[in-house]
Amino acid sequence: MNILLSNDDGVYATGINILFEELSKVADVVIVAPDRERSASSHSLTIDRPLRVNEIKPNIYSVDGTPTDAVNIAVHSLLKTKPDIVISGINYGGNICDDVIYSGTVSAAMEGAVMGIKSLAVSLVVNKGGGYLPKDQSLEENIELSFRKAAEFVSNLALVFNKSDFSKYTLLNINIPQTIIDKENVFEYKITKQGKRYFEDFIVEEMDPRGRKYYWIWGKNIKFDDISGSDYEAIHSGIISITPIHMDMTNYNALDKLKNIDFTSYEKSRR
Repeated sequence: MNILLSNDDGVYATGINILFEELSKVADVVIVAPDRERSASSHSLTIDRPLRVNEIKPNIYSVDGTPTDAVNIAVHSLLKTKPDIVISGINYGGNICDDVIYSGTVSAAMEGAVMGIKSLAVSLVVNKGGGYLPKDQSLEENIELSFRKAAEFVSNLALVFNKSDFSKYTLLNINIPQTIIDKENVFEYKITKQGKRYFEDFIVEEMDPRGRKYYWIWGKNIKFDDISGSDYEAIHSGIISITPIHMDMTNYNALDKLKNIDFTSYEKSRR
């Protein structure tokens, strides 16, 4: 089994390197990842400048671009054969609910899915004040142990997933609560749907030393919708969440409604 690993935390991040070690026990693994953190880069491609690739050590490469750039370059130029699976992560921090719109982690896996490759996006959910986990479950001091246990789960999942008859252009978005370290060898998971979260967005406006304004975009978490079977519900219960995400973003429920609307009627009524 050939696996391509990428992420948005950067090639030197703890999560991707621990996952590389674990997956290398069962597969041929290559890392191609951004040379630095590229969180919230979404599915952006760099087309306004050339990209540079640096071989850090055997089977580990950095790209001075986005997660999507890294996967694209890996599949089309660096790898000798098309990978069986693309895995993005393990990301530091959750990617649930609306995070999937902005996440570079999810987008790296999405690029694999766009190419028809089985793909996984994997994130370790830590509190970080984000309200994902109950307030009394902050385990920051055990972060490396949590990554290692999460990597065990992902390795098992990848072996099963590789043999499955899974539809093309669909990826699995996997979120693993840091509380996994409390459950010994038990990996409890649920197949979930995407939840909904609301932000209170605000802009920090300051002045730089040269007297020019600059702006910093930020968001304050407000609440999560209480949706049965959602990724948030699973994570908040300390259970691994596995959510299938499809590349076809057509809203099929809206198709028939739109077909019954005459979008020229306003102009007709004005005549």
